[in-house]
Amino acid sequence: MSDSSKELTVAQKNFGDFAPKIVELTDDVLFGDVWKRKELSPRDRSLITVSSLITGGNTQQLKSHFNLAKQNGLTEEELIEVMTHLAFYAGWPKAMSAMTVAKEVFSTEK
Repeated sequence: MSDSSKELTVAQKNFGDFAPKIVELTDDVLFGDVWKRKELSPRDRSLITVSSLITGGNTQQLKSHFNLAKQNGLTEEELIEVMTHLAFYAGWPKAMSAMTVAKEVFSTEK
């Protein structure tokens, strides 16, 4: 984990004292290794991750991944289009739940 001079990661903030091993795996393996691999760009990884979360109905993680997707170069318009497209493949309720999270995230940034 990071030292006290660094900003805490999302995993550290949410679960640091509660589940330190999952924090370590999240920070070191998932974001420290898998997300850094050169075979896919961060933008592509965000597109895949957001799509997977929507398809699985995992809206709890969408807020942070919408923000990360925007940092990685996806626009709000592109993310809205992903949800619109997935409505026909993943299901209308999953897409609408994701839209609710997106609207909240995108409106607080303006």
